[in-house]
Amino acid sequence: MNALLLGRSAAATAARKTRLLPVGRRFLASEVNTKGDEAKKSERSKEFASKLKGGPGFGDFISGGVSDVLTTGELIEKANRVVPGTARLPRWLKTDIPMGGNVTRIRKTLRDLKLHTVCEEARCPNMSECWGGGKHGTATATIMIMGDTCTRGCRFCSVKTSKAPAALDPREPENVARALAAWGLDYIVLTSVDRDDLADFGSAHFAQTVHRIREMAPHMMIECLTPDFQGQPELIEPVALSGLDVYAHNIETVEALQRMVRDHRANYRQSMFVLEHVKKTKPTLLTKSSIMLGVGETDAEVLQTMKDLRSAGVDIVTLGQYMRPTKRHMKVHEYVTPEKFAHWEAVGNELGFLYTASGPLVRSSYKAGEFFIKEILQKRSAAASASASSVSALATGAKDQLKGMRDIAASIATEERKKVDSSS
Repeated sequence: MNALLLGRSAAATAARKTRLLPVGRRFLASEVNTKGDEAKKSERSKEFASKLKGGPGFGDFISGGVSDVLTTGELIEKANRVVPGTARLPRWLKTDIPMGGNVTRIRKTLRDLKLHTVCEEARCPNMSECWGGGKHGTATATIMIMGDTCTRGCRFCSVKTSKAPAALDPREPENVARALAAWGLDYIVLTSVDRDDLADFGSAHFAQTVHRIREMAPHMMIECLTPDFQGQPELIEPVALSGLDVYAHNIETVEALQRMVRDHRANYRQSMFVLEHVKKTKPTLLTKSSIMLGVGETDAEVLQTMKDLRSAGVDIVTLGQYMRPTKRHMKVHEYVTPEKFAHWEAVGNELGFLYTASGPLVRSSYKAGEFFIKEILQKRSAAASASASSVSALATGAKDQLKGMRDIAASIATEERKKVDSSS
């Protein structure tokens, strides 16, 4: 029995060795034939060397003569040429990092009261100038209400998006009013995310916030940069009549590029209707809109947009350079030059806008523009007081008022151009 088992065991062992032997030999280093591979590599190296020897020489790369060499001017022009989506930031768009006592104080208050600013959310390049007061001493900030998450997804905007943002904070109107009263700002811009998830899209919350600010800081100038409220008149009117000084709503870009740039729920005609309806609701209210340049628009389209805004009764227009917030957002098509912005400023004045702020770093909530608007509002108030004593005095005052406004606008434009020149 034992012999039989031993015999079977020996036979099984021999069979296993027979099955594994070819596989084992395949992986032995001694069995690998490397001579053939080395010979092939040597042949390829010789072939590559012979190709290099018979390939193009230095003369082939400079053929064509001296006439093809670029001049210094041509080299500079080529270096400054913009390649869509890949261009480096031009010198005139470089700004200082936001810092200073006022910036730190405002930031701390925002965190303590759980408030948001579009200055930070949208990564605005003018934050240091606006929060710090700047040359004119008109300290401004743009508070973003109704949370920091938007229900829309515009391709240029860096604000977070969601179909179901957090519920509105009922204490927000009180907190915003208390913060602004403590800061002692001269001019405040209230804006908000879009809230298509709410029945009234946030209209009542917006109006309530303005009411509370008016109660706690009666002398503060208030501008509201609003959503479109899906073009519903009954939702536009409460904000227009809430006690604000300036009603702003941005057209953002020319009509042909709306679907590419903005969320599908926003559109050119709807935004124009909002601005028109505000003017009908309260004719004395200043209205304002903004256009981004550098997203692929043509000059003819920009001109038509400005004409449409003026036809809608818009008083103030701002034009600024689109700057890509992150690589996830749409690319910059072109960096528009300061000279072109100066051209659009002149066009705006010719079309009859009360004020045109046009420059690479101009944003819809722009420091110099807010200073100018403050001057307009104060002079309007003075003219209204004068009308109680004399109608003729009011007419004279109106002419002086307009001349003064134009002088201020020219002064601000000159300062902005000097700023761009000094940075070059």
